[in-house]
Amino acid sequence: MTNDLCPDMSQQFDAALETRLLRYAAIDSQSDENSASAPSTAIQLDMLTLLRDELTELGAEDVELTDYGVVLATLPGTAEGPTVGFLAHVDTAPQFNASGVKPRVIKGYNGGDITFPDDAQLVLSPAEHPYLATKVGHDLITASGTTLLGADDKAGVAILMTMAEHLLQTPGLRHGPIRLAFTPDEEIGRGVDPRLTQDLGADFAYTLDGGKVGEIEYESFSADRAVVRITGVSIHPGLAKGKMVNAIHLAAKIIQTLPQATLTPEVTDGREGFLHATDMVGGSSEMEIRFILRDFEREGLARQGTLLRSVCDAVQAGEPRAAISCEITPQYRNMRYWLENDMTPVDLARAACRDLGIDPVSVPIRGGTDGSRLTELGTPTPNIFTGMQCIHGPLEWISVQDMALATRMCLTLADRAAEQGRTAIASE
Repeated sequence: MTNDLCPDMSQQFDAALETRLLRYAAIDSQSDENSASAPSTAIQLDMLTLLRDELTELGAEDVELTDYGVVLATLPGTAEGPTVGFLAHVDTAPQFNASGVKPRVIKGYNGGDITFPDDAQLVLSPAEHPYLATKVGHDLITASGTTLLGADDKAGVAILMTMAEHLLQTPGLRHGPIRLAFTPDEEIGRGVDPRLTQDLGADFAYTLDGGKVGEIEYESFSADRAVVRITGVSIHPGLAKGKMVNAIHLAAKIIQTLPQATLTPEVTDGREGFLHATDMVGGSSEMEIRFILRDFEREGLARQGTLLRSVCDAVQAGEPRAAISCEITPQYRNMRYWLENDMTPVDLARAACRDLGIDPVSVPIRGGTDGSRLTELGTPTPNIFTGMQCIHGPLEWISVQDMALATRMCLTLADRAAEQGRTAIASE
């Protein structure tokens, strides 16, 4: 290996990563699944424009902000090798408050409970979160208690920007052409425009959107979205006997008829899928229920769709005066279906982990990444760790030192890809 990834470099990365994440996390960039625009929120453009300008200042080439809201850039290769893509998303999850984030640093974590200045009742405890107990002495970043942090995925953004800065300022390091992409709307399943695969132009890629150190993920949920719409019969309640059909009651009957003990997120784990009601809005005249359907296998996903439709049909049959529709649309598919045919990018990532003394771990993602859709569209894209923990809520935290390891991992991976390219050329 030719890259100089000594311990002193980790400390150099620590400062840059801390500074970047603090700055990025304070920028409001939450996505909105109820918006039809692309990106779904204009505030995401604040982050995207900032990254475009920073990459230009660093000296990256081919820097652009596409009309579908993705920042692209090239780090020119210093050696022959495949073109490797690295991606992170700029949006934060809509499930919890993400406005007015006040990130803070806890230097040299002492191993005890962590409290939050803006919510005295909130506690992050190593007894409840064993991975936290392994980070004694690390510098941790959290929010203040009333918002999520947004390390998902601004940690990934900070890691890739730090990698880019290092490579551009250290031209002697060996790597092939690298393409960077920063996407919007990943949290609502709309981060990958169909044009991105061609515009990225990578032989394979990696999303920086994983958790614990060593995680290299090449299997994700397959996912569909469903919308159930219920139209009742509206009439003045004083004159309603025998005439009114209350859409709220029918919505409640649908929810109650669906399995509660076997197929919801709160009772499933491992390789079990779920059917999750995420939102219910409306009134007595009209109701709308939104669901997400998740399973690791296509067949399981199809069974969930059939179940939901059959419940809607049964409730409709019991009240023919109402109108009930169930629309199911695909979101993404398990990346394993394609990656298992060529594990090269996964094997490279595992080798890069071992080069750093890290044991690689591959577990199925109980969710999805931009890599799920990119892989389906033809660019094999496994997911690698950033260190982010307790995402999508006020307890979210990350270790700066874990982020530094992820940065070193990306640099080592780029070097290994170039070595693979050199070996392939020599064998021809």
